[in-house]
Amino acid sequence: MPYSELNAKHLTLVAVAVLLIALQLAPAWPSAQPQAAVPMPTPLPAQVQTRNPKIGVHTRLTDEADPATIRQTLGMVRAMGAPWVTEYFPWVYIQPTDAAHFDWAHADLVVEAAVAEGLTLVARFDGTPAWARPADSTWKYLDPDHYADFAAFVGAFATRYRGRVRYLTIWNEPNLSAEWGTRKPDQTAYTVLLRQAYRAAHAADPGCVVLLAGLAPTLEPPSSALGLRDTDFLEGVYAAGGQDSFDALAIHAYGFTAPPDQTAAPDTLNFARAELLRAVLVRHGDAAKPALITEGGWNDNPRWALAVKPYQRITYTLAAYAKAQRDWPWCQAVMVWAFRYPKPAYTYFDGYTFVTPDFQPKPIYDEVQRYAATGLLP
Repeated sequence: MPYSELNAKHLTLVAVAVLLIALQLAPAWPSAQPQAAVPMPTPLPAQVQTRNPKIGVHTRLTDEADPATIRQTLGMVRAMGAPWVTEYFPWVYIQPTDAAHFDWAHADLVVEAAVAEGLTLVARFDGTPAWARPADSTWKYLDPDHYADFAAFVGAFATRYRGRVRYLTIWNEPNLSAEWGTRKPDQTAYTVLLRQAYRAAHAADPGCVVLLAGLAPTLEPPSSALGLRDTDFLEGVYAAGGQDSFDALAIHAYGFTAPPDQTAAPDTLNFARAELLRAVLVRHGDAAKPALITEGGWNDNPRWALAVKPYQRITYTLAAYAKAQRDWPWCQAVMVWAFRYPKPAYTYFDGYTFVTPDFQPKPIYDEVQRYAATGLLP
């Protein structure tokens, strides 16, 4: 065989060998069968950057229907440097028709957005649906026949959001007639409600923290039809045997026209009044129970007699956050009313907000953000 033919044959064998090796090393040919999609990893929650971990705000997302707006609101809370938020979850919105049906759509949006932003959410419950109250009553009226229904709702909430929402506040300002169904406040009745809700919540989530309702700061005498002094109401809960039915105390600490360092006194309404409520817990052997300020702060509306100047509102708010961090180890958070409203109130209530309805930050937002980043007061 001529050399040229041998050489050609040799080259052909080499080429075949290389091809076989390549086929062995190549990945398998894709199957015609569809492959299972690889799930995308769940993104980690954002982290709040702050020098004061007690900074918080009370949001007002109850009537905010747009998911993007909910996310934008809570994103701005995180960006401001506030790790804590209180939000209202009305019973009437979640069980509007009967005891058997729940509408979790809006609550899911709020909880998921808060978790995604790395915020600790404090839930507040009240608001009785029509099916659970007399026809001629207000939506804040709840009688003992439906305490079990309310407790079941709290338990269902604790079950659904276990691991995501630990803090559960039972009712709102029950020491006011308007918040107790236009009836005279009743510490004993509230204690029964609190006890049932507490048991339902802990049965659903043993790790939850049940808060005794934030009480309205008021100096009403016992004979008043409008309400009952906050400290007296809290004493009445203890007298009714409520000590084992709450894990923490919610406090409403409004400063009105006084600075946060004004001394607390029984006949004075100011931010430091929180210390008097704390003292009630200590007197009853509950010094280990924490408190959270779930409402409070100052208003800078120029037409309201109990408002302060805008610069004072900024100074007082920052000083209140600092006071809680420096002087109140028993206070876990200060959640100031209110971050933003879905639309203008066109009343003095607009003087409480940090952000306008169209998401324009007010000066107080910028100053809290600066304080959270630096830890420095003005």
